[in-house]
Amino acid sequence: MCQLETEGTKYGCGHYVVTRKLRKIDCGNRYCFYSVKHPEHCPQCHCDKFLGPDKSECVTASTPDYCNECHYWYRGPGRR
Repeated sequence: MCQLETEGTKYGCGHYVVTRKLRKIDCGNRYCFYSVKHPEHCPQCHCDKFLGPDKSECVTASTPDYCNECHYWYRGPGRR
């Protein structure tokens, strides 16, 4: 699986949200959709279309707030 190096924001709920993708690290696997080794015209492509975990995460900002997904459940209408 190919991986990314990213920059992002770390939230108080523990989630890391990517704000910028710096570069892709190619796995060199012809069965990986994101690799340069993947054939351009792959017939009925059933190849792996997922990226691996980020190779590196550079936290550019931290906030005690919840991310958008958690805000709904802990601070918004989803809470009870």
